[in-house]
Amino acid sequence: MPHKPYVIDTMISAKSIAARIEDLSREIHEEFDGTDKLVVVGLLRGSFVFIADLVRELDLPVEVDFLEASSYGDGMESSREVRIFKDLRGAIEGRDVLVVEDIIDTGHTLAHVHDYLMTKKPAKMKSIALLDKPARREVDYKPDWIGFEIPDEFVVGYGIDFAQRNRNLPYVGKVRFTDG
Repeated sequence: MPHKPYVIDTMISAKSIAARIEDLSREIHEEFDGTDKLVVVGLLRGSFVFIADLVRELDLPVEVDFLEASSYGDGMESSREVRIFKDLRGAIEGRDVLVVEDIIDTGHTLAHVHDYLMTKKPAKMKSIALLDKPARREVDYKPDWIGFEIPDEFVVGYGIDFAQRNRNLPYVGKVRFTDG
């Protein structure tokens, strides 16, 4: 189904994202210093670019796994019904875990994933989101680290999509619909 025409205005540059990831990686290293292996769990699909850049900056032994959960489908609004489409391949019981999300909006997805993963008994679990829209929060959940706090705007790029488009942009941009 075709969408209304839109343009994308840069909100956060690729250079700003890279600098923030360097800072976050230092903080994560301090938190998990001494771990025998940190399991970095990416929430697909939006977090894959963030994870790739983040793990390259971590000076820790790292294992990467993925979980696919969504409350969006192809729409612009959260359905608030979280579904898990792909579970972890490896076990996290007794292990240190970092959950990586692209954007926290209503909070339903990350809160649901947190509760779900806690049933798998990790030794320590922390979470990070590249973007945070606190104005949209509906559940009491806040990641341990946030890359950028943003206003209530629909954004794409750096792994985040609009109906499976625009993930490949190297920056985060605001979607602005045009009359065209």
